[in-house]
Parts: sequence; structure tokens; C-alpha cells
Amino acid sequence: MSDTQTSELRTVHLDTPIVRGEQKIAFLQVRKPKAGELRGLSLVDIGQLKVDALIKLLPRICSPVITEADAANMDLCDQLAVGAEIGTFLLQRSKQADAQLQ
Repeated sequence: MSDTQTSELRTVHLDTPIVRGEQKIAFLQVRKPKAGELRGLSLVDIGQLKVDALIKLLPRICSPVITEADAANMDLCDQLAVGAEIGTFLLQRSKQADAQLQ
């Protein structure tokens, strides 16, 4: 899913770039959210990759910065790939290592 991974930052290359006028966003760097960035969101909803939660969260933790409208219009496969990377941030470090071995 991603090519570049650290414990705090993941890069996801998009199958369908986000297009804003002349700008094409072909990849997103997703960073581990801080507690304040989760304000108003449910960890359960994020963990279950609920679309509404991802649409709210992605603009808060992605670079380049995207809007909620960009997140809502993302290709479903790309949104799922980004969501999966976010899900790994919710795991304890020991569980992340186990998940990478599988």
C-alpha cells in the first residue's frame, strides 16, 4: 500500500490522483494524528474506516493538505489505502511489528 513508512509518517501513492485545477496530487503523506486532531471523531469509526470519519480526518493529517471535498471525492480504493495506513497508527508498536511481519 505504501512505499515510505516510519512510525509517524506514511506515504500512499494514489491510483487516481486528486485534481485541483492545474494541480495533480499523486501521493499523500499521512502522519500519525495527535489527540486534538481526533476531536469530534470516534476512534471506533476511524478504526472501522468509516467514510465520514475519514473525510473529516484526512484534511487534518495529510500533506499536501487536502480539503474535505477532496477527501469525499477520492477514489474509493485510494481512500481505503490511506485509511488502512491510519489504522496502523492506532495499533500499539508491538502490534504494528506483528502486522508488518504478516
